[in-house]
Amino acid sequence: MPKVHIVTDSTADLTTELVKQYNIHIVPLTIQIDGESYIDGVDINSEEFLEKMAKSKQLPKSSQPSSGIFKELYDELGKDGDHVISIHMTGGMSGTVKSAQAAAEMTESDITVIDSKFISFALSFQVVEAAKMALNGETKQAIIQKVEEIRSKSDLFVVVDTLDNLVKGGRIGKGRAMLGSLLSIKPIASLAGGEYTPIAKVRSHKQVVNYLFDRFLSDTKGKVVKAVGISHANGFSMATPLIKLIKESGFQDIQVSITSPVISTHTGPGAIGFMYMTE
Repeated sequence: MPKVHIVTDSTADLTTELVKQYNIHIVPLTIQIDGESYIDGVDINSEEFLEKMAKSKQLPKSSQPSSGIFKELYDELGKDGDHVISIHMTGGMSGTVKSAQAAAEMTESDITVIDSKFISFALSFQVVEAAKMALNGETKQAIIQKVEEIRSKSDLFVVVDTLDNLVKGGRIGKGRAMLGSLLSIKPIASLAGGEYTPIAKVRSHKQVVNYLFDRFLSDTKGKVVKAVGISHANGFSMATPLIKLIKESGFQDIQVSITSPVISTHTGPGAIGFMYMTE
């Protein structure tokens, strides 16, 4: 029976240990800042990027991997008849999925490309489970079905601390941003369906934490919580108290990381992403 290989991109917030343990293949995105180009997670890490972004006057830009890079990997992984499942960040924020799909059409290997509809840990929830199943010899179809199930039982919320990057990226106008800054508004958005969708506005870090925790309790009531992740761009003032509340509620195994450069570009400094998955 052919083996199944799992591929993802550098926005999945996977540790080096997890990548090695489950034999996951990472195709990195590229970041341009101040005239320099960096390979995400290779030439620059999350902390270094935040330092550079704080000093930069221009909004950094990210580039998805070329279809040629994907094709080269797909050709190698599938050369002996093995299958490849390639799971990537939401197509609503990047063209990475389209690059992967183009490569899948060019290669002779058996490739299934999946839009996770998420980023960060909500992407890695799908990737890690797929990789575990692949190592256990599960079929391609069984893995795809499980990934779809995980996606349907995951939630992700994004909170930005400053509106600057949303303005630079064209997501909101300068007038709205100025008013929002004057009122200290912290917009909370969902990534349901893979799109950045504003769902609430609050006016303090404490209100953000309370909103997210209440939402977590509501969404997980009567269910088994399988995973919780918090990714932040030095957003400790929101991340730290939220972690404390979740642990006090009974769930201890919270995954925490500094947001990847690609995501930090969208959200700006101080932002947090809050993700959880139920059984």
